[in-house]
Amino acid sequence: MSSSDTYFSDALKTAKCVVIKIGSALLVNQDTGEVNRGWLAALAVDIDTVRKRGTKIIIVSSGAIALGRSRLGLRGQTLNLQQKQACAAAGQAQLTQSYEDVLSPYGYVTAQTLLTAPDTEDRRRWLNGRRTLNTLLDLGAVPIVNENDTVSTNEIRYGDNDRLAARVAQMADADILVLLSDIDGLYTADPRTDPGAKHIPVIETITPQIEAMGGGVNAAAGVGTGGMATKIAAARIAVWAGCHMAVTRGDAFSPLSAMLSGAKTSWFKAQADPKTARKQWILGTINPTGKITIDAGAEGALRRSKSLLPAGVTAIEGAFEKGDAISIHDQTGRQIGGGITAYGADDARLIAGKNSGDIKEYLGYTAGAALIHADDLALL
Repeated sequence: MSSSDTYFSDALKTAKCVVIKIGSALLVNQDTGEVNRGWLAALAVDIDTVRKRGTKIIIVSSGAIALGRSRLGLRGQTLNLQQKQACAAAGQAQLTQSYEDVLSPYGYVTAQTLLTAPDTEDRRRWLNGRRTLNTLLDLGAVPIVNENDTVSTNEIRYGDNDRLAARVAQMADADILVLLSDIDGLYTADPRTDPGAKHIPVIETITPQIEAMGGGVNAAAGVGTGGMATKIAAARIAVWAGCHMAVTRGDAFSPLSAMLSGAKTSWFKAQADPKTARKQWILGTINPTGKITIDAGAEGALRRSKSLLPAGVTAIEGAFEKGDAISIHDQTGRQIGGGITAYGADDARLIAGKNSGDIKEYLGYTAGAALIHADDLALL
């Protein structure tokens, strides 16, 4: 292996969370319309091997529409939007059950997770989705994520699961995103028509030249919904979220094992670690909708990477809602950080200065002990 191969192989072995994107062409036999069960069973062995290293796994999988076609007798037909949505509804349960069938023998519980583009673009919905994913991972489940095609329309669809997978990787603070494709990475030209095309093993920076390769010479490569162009668009999301992204062939059995053994892969290198990227996003790209002031004890806790509990809050300003960004200030009025609040302003005022164990008594419910969880907080 080259030094770069070793670097990314080690990263895959030590990753805390890996997102794997699987396209319809890999999962569903195009001749029969049925699940490629042999391939999927081999992938389950790969997943079990990775999980036993302590790595959490999220699967982003296409295939519901392809499976639904067969169930509804629509194979070989051109589908309108309503028929696609109907096929998605008919095929989604079978899709999730297929993963359950191959993973349950290893003791893993699968969890169907359906998202739309607004779920990953709207701040509040993004926060709710993130918490659900992280809770599932903490409980040892394997989320099976797909776009919610039964309700998505053309105007609000991603249209490809490459970019959805990148948003999920961002949402889960994943270390690595693997796009299993019908091509082993990015080339300087289309390798099927140009014998001189050169494979690019590592992309340090996504330059205009790299983007041109995806939109031009590689446009037909990776023949999912969007080809190589959508994979580069996904890479742009992933790397700025601190996530390495790999594009590799997935049609052979055990593709993750093949990667670790040196199978040809294009790696898009992360520009930061996931936690750092998220902190920068909180501080730099969100306009605070409220302001809270905290006491010295709470500030000390935040400096030790703890969550902000209501007990340390002395004042609240603004009309924010759960999931909004708010600024954090010390007793002198100096801003010391920012974060995404777990409670709206009215509820936050009711529990300010109170012990976390008393939240339910004051509100009648609880969204957790913290006003701002440590993962949703960044200090200046």
